[in-house]
Amino acid sequence: MTIVFMCVLLGVLALRLTQLQGFSASTYAAQAEAERLRTIVLPAVRGAITDRSGHTLAQHVELRAVYANPTNVKDVGATARKLAPVLDDSVAELTTRLTDPTRHIKFVYLARGLTPDVAKKVSALQLHGIGITEERGRTYPAGPLAANVVGFMRRGDGDVLEGAGGLELAYDKVLRGTDGLRRLEANPEGIEIPSSQSRQRDPVPGSALRLTLDRDIQWNAQQAIAGAVRSSEADGGTVVVMDPRTGDILAMADAPEFDPRNITAADNAALGNRSTRDAYEPGSVNKIITMAAALDRGLITSETPLTIPPSIIRGGVRIKDAEEHGVEHLTTAGVLARSSNIGTVEIAERVGRPALEQALRAFGLGAKTGLHFPGEGTGLLPPAKDWSGSQAATISYGQGMSATALQMASVYATVANGGVRVPPRLVDAITGPDGTVQVTPHLPGQRVISAQTASTLGRMLEAVATNEGTAPLAEVPGYRVAGKTGTANRADPVHGGYDGYVSSFIGFAPADDPKVVVEVVLDNPKKGYFGGQVAAPVFQGVMSFALTTLGVPQPTTKPSPLLLDLDK
Repeated sequence: MTIVFMCVLLGVLALRLTQLQGFSASTYAAQAEAERLRTIVLPAVRGAITDRSGHTLAQHVELRAVYANPTNVKDVGATARKLAPVLDDSVAELTTRLTDPTRHIKFVYLARGLTPDVAKKVSALQLHGIGITEERGRTYPAGPLAANVVGFMRRGDGDVLEGAGGLELAYDKVLRGTDGLRRLEANPEGIEIPSSQSRQRDPVPGSALRLTLDRDIQWNAQQAIAGAVRSSEADGGTVVVMDPRTGDILAMADAPEFDPRNITAADNAALGNRSTRDAYEPGSVNKIITMAAALDRGLITSETPLTIPPSIIRGGVRIKDAEEHGVEHLTTAGVLARSSNIGTVEIAERVGRPALEQALRAFGLGAKTGLHFPGEGTGLLPPAKDWSGSQAATISYGQGMSATALQMASVYATVANGGVRVPPRLVDAITGPDGTVQVTPHLPGQRVISAQTASTLGRMLEAVATNEGTAPLAEVPGYRVAGKTGTANRADPVHGGYDGYVSSFIGFAPADDPKVVVEVVLDNPKKGYFGGQVAAPVFQGVMSFALTTLGVPQPTTKPSPLLLDLDK
């Protein structure tokens, strides 16, 4: 009986051995090779983002992650106790992550975003089942500076760190480069077998971006708008600083701001870029387009007289000026300087609806600016054929339509540039991993109004920033300033109608040879809301700093006098 049992047992073993060696050998060999082979991703260095002078705004940083293969951890408690002080974690938390009752989990992160020094300390512990891998890291040396432009990073599909906002998102493929790979053989503990062969494909670094932003002007603009939002108790605000000749954006500042190094749920409202994303009814700053359309068609001059009644009715809606008055007799220059809604409507009616719409679109309203910034809006500009009687009047002074801050800054840059609209520009150059510099071309400008019309408008706008206009607080000592206030009813997107105000000031200097355009917008200020009261002082501070930083000399010319009020 024993002999029979032994024969049967040997037969079973022979059959099993035949199966393993003959029929399943290749399968088991493949499984063994798969267990032995490891593929390690070698993260590419992400390209840096700098300002126009090379000051770093975002850069790659070497980081490490510590992981575990719980099936290979021999003593969970001892491993957790040794790792806890190095990883600044609790023994209990590490024990939970290291414990695998199923014995099937082969990879779990224990800590991420570590410095190489911490990783070396973990490696020195020589713990079974514990490994270290490289990670892509991103740091922002200047913190919140230009964060609304530069953007931020988040982990996406496959746990890969990728651009999630701003230029980090728009240029993600350019910045990220190409990861490398290393294939090696390792023992069950994950340690490389010394005598084994390995193959490696080196990573290719990403390209770097050099922006048109000026770090110092950006910093000053952020401080200025943050202070104005606090003092006026506004919901938020934005500042745009541009070179009207090139379209280069020197600053684009938002308040509230956020820190891309540590984004929390509380920052969600601040993420993005107000200047390109948020559309608002611009109010009186839009009057410059109505004036431009009439001047360019020869319908008015700066001295054309107009009679301004206390109010007018258009489309069943009563239209008044900001301040009550009797019958006034102003020139067109006076209408702009005093920001008369009634006078602007009278001029718009000389232009006509189709021509006014044509002018608004020629200045870039109702369309994206060409900046190609993520989330950029177009604003809202209905076709003239759809305007109601009241809307045809209110659009002439910036209500009943909407625009972004960047669009309106571009309008004033067009006037400052002699009537030629140049698309805004934010990326100055891209430097490849081989050091090749590719300068972003300046797109050709498009003439919107004649040089003579632009010159006349500039002179008319100078009267605004004086004691005779609505914004004496915008004056910059030593420089000629041209600009316009805006105080618009704020549309309520939730309940409809209007709720609060949007206050703004846009201008350029020196008025006789413009080098800088500055726009200030405050959303729903509660302590004062007139543009000349809350936005003009911010303009004054930002413009003064920009002119000084850029070394713009004070002009030697003086403005010629303009007749504003025919009753004086």
